[in-house]
Parts: sequence; structure tokens; C-alpha cells
Amino acid sequence: MSNPDDFALPRRDCLKWLGAAGLAATGINGHAQSAWPNKPIRWIVPFAPGGTSSIVARTIATELTKQLGVSFIIDNKGGGGGVPAMQEMMRTPADGYTIVMSHIGLMAVNPLIYPDSGYDVNKDFVPVTLLSRVPSLFVVHKDVPVTDLKSLIAYVKARPGQLNYASAGNASAGHLAMEALKLATGMFITHIPYRGTGPALNDVLAGRIQLFSAGTPALLPHIKSGALRCLATGTSERIPVLPDVPTVAESGFKDFETVQWYGITARAGTPPEIILKLQQECAKVMKSPEVIAKYAAESAIPGGGPSSEYAAFIAKEQARWKEVVIKGQIKPG
Repeated sequence: MSNPDDFALPRRDCLKWLGAAGLAATGINGHAQSAWPNKPIRWIVPFAPGGTSSIVARTIATELTKQLGVSFIIDNKGGGGGVPAMQEMMRTPADGYTIVMSHIGLMAVNPLIYPDSGYDVNKDFVPVTLLSRVPSLFVVHKDVPVTDLKSLIAYVKARPGQLNYASAGNASAGHLAMEALKLATGMFITHIPYRGTGPALNDVLAGRIQLFSAGTPALLPHIKSGALRCLATGTSERIPVLPDVPTVAESGFKDFETVQWYGITARAGTPPEIILKLQQECAKVMKSPEVIAKYAAESAIPGGGPSSEYAAFIAKEQARWKEVVIKGQIKPG
């Protein structure tokens, strides 16, 4: 097992993020805070519509629009593992009027598999706040004759390389979750990347792909309808919305855990008072009855904490997932 410290966020970059958060907390310019926002805000989501990232973004955007009185416009930019979306973000002014949905792939994995992307997530962007952590579910099409993780492993091992799993794209949360499961169990399953959860899910529901991993928002309706069968969750404990489904750890793979997470990231250089105001507004969103109910229905864990907290969380995730990327030989498609 590699030492996570070997992969820790460089100290200067962590200090930069934490320093920006500190400025936001202590150096508020009242005029700038009151002036922003005064026009619609574009929210880039680096996947095609229909996935968990879009569902989370729409939920939060609806409440932010109510609170701030300006529209938050969701702009889905799928493909390329999210790199084109981040490159487009780099071409926008650092004025708080364009933000991006950040997640495990963009922030923790892409720096490893796309070294020539033209940007550095630790230098060119600043974390605003974590929005939610969402349980990862492992599902199969209803016609796959397995009922739990143990029977899936036996089924796959009897047919090595014959089963496929879909993902929202290289370095997506579902891709990483499935590769972590493959490493833990020794299963040989072929990865078929798509340009978002929506297109991938369509082929899984049609039976063209056998396995899939995604978050509760995208999968729960299809599990409840019987179109998909949930074999295990990636959480450390069973989740309330699927109390009869065991965790991967319960199924014999101790300490296995993987969840999806989503947050907001802005361009480096965005005024600290804007970063702070957006974070504070997101914290208010987490307390709204609509979001509380939505998250409870999906067993999602709310975020809303300060920029410094999100920066520290990302640093830990960067260290944690490097080993999976190396051992799973995760590469651009």
C-alpha cells in the first residue's frame, strides 16, 4: 500500500487555497459583495444531461436562483473526461459569473491521466464549497442472473472478459468505483465509456450493457421500478433508501468504500468576497426544506462548508485515488 503522503497536495498549493479562503473570511469588500451577482451565472457541468451531476446542479441552482434573484444557467459540456469543460472555464473571466461543477474525476484523477490538459486544478482554480456526497451503487440489468455481489463475482469469473460495464466517461465517479471494485474482487469486466451518465444508463436499461455504477439520484427510480437490480452499495454502512442492500464491505471486502461527490469550483483570481458569498449562499441552500427532503430521499450527505474545508477534502481525495489510477491502469479513452 502506498503512503498517501507521497501523493499529497503540494504544500504551496494547499496554502494558496487556504489563504484564499482566509482572505474571503476576513477581507470582505462590502461594495463588491453587494454588487455580485447582478446578472445570470453560468454553471458548467462537465457531463451530458441525465446524470447525478446534472441532478445535483439543478437542485442547487433552483434554490440559489431564489435566494440571489439571478438565474443559475446549467450548461452541460460532456466528453473528454471533463477536460474540455475545464479548458473552457479557463477562457472565462475570474469574476464569479461562470462556475464549474467539480467532482472526483475533475479534481482528483484528471491531473494524473491528462497531464497535458493545459491547466493545473491546484493552481488555476479555487474550491468554493462541497455540495454533496452521494452513495455509489453497483447495479446490473434485471436479466443478469445474479442477486448479490458474491453471485456476480462467480458469474463474471465463469465468463472472463465477456461482461461489460458502462460509465459516464473516463475518470468519472462510476468508472473509478467500478475499477476499485474490480481491484478488490479480481473480476475481469470490460469498460465501455460514454459521454455522460444519461447515455450510459440508456444502454444499461436496454440490456446492451450488463453492469453500471452511479449515484442514487440517477439510479433509484430504475431500481424501484425493477429495471435494474442493486447488488451492493459503496458506502461504509447501509443506506436508508435501500436498507436491504448490503455494502461491498459487508459482502466480504473489508474497508471498501467509494462515494461520489460534487462541489463548486471557480477560476483562480475570483475575488475572495465572491467566493465567500457563494459559499455562504450554498450553506443556506443546504438548510432549505426542498434540499433537505431531496437529499434525504437519496441518502445524500449535504455539504456547504467553507472553501478551506473543500480544499482539504480534495487534497485527501487526490492522495487516495492515485493508487487506484495506477493499479487499475486508468488512462484516457
